[in-house]
Amino acid sequence: MSSILRTKKIALVDCNSFYVSCERLFNPKIRRKPVVVLSNNDGCIISRSTEAKALGIKMGEPYFKAKDIIIKNKVEVFSSNYSLYGDLSRRVMRTLKRFNSDMEIYSIDEAFLDLSNFPDQDVEKVGKEIRETVLQWTGIPTSIGIAKTKTLSKIANQIAKKKQSGVTSLSGIDNLDPVLEKIE
Repeated sequence: MSSILRTKKIALVDCNSFYVSCERLFNPKIRRKPVVVLSNNDGCIISRSTEAKALGIKMGEPYFKAKDIIIKNKVEVFSSNYSLYGDLSRRVMRTLKRFNSDMEIYSIDEAFLDLSNFPDQDVEKVGKEIRETVLQWTGIPTSIGIAKTKTLSKIANQIAKKKQSGVTSLSGIDNLDPVLEKIE
């Protein structure tokens, strides 16, 4: 009987610019444009596309403070649609459960998934498969960070957001100090 080394591996699956991604699903004309979604009563910016972030529009910033940048750059602006976001969140979470029912929904657009049942050397490949499946089945892009604790998987997710693959695993790295030193 052979035993395969399996360590604790927790994936944080985070939907990218979730509210903007939901709006883009039903409005393909805004796919590559700067987009923001506003809070209840259109008070603050609660979701930004990559293009809007590049313009310097800040998360949580009151709309009136960003209005000049928004108008000047023809940023698409949406009032929040929580019934739409809730429906798409449920679809994403149902899709994630197919990989492992041992899952903790962390917020409307994030969930921790236990991947300990997969061999260490396969975990990044599994992360890519999860990402591709969620995108294909729901239309929502994600980033996935994998590590042995929830905190480290959150950090791995921050790194993943900046990578083309959208997946980062810190599993199997003995000394994480060089990685952590680069994180703000």
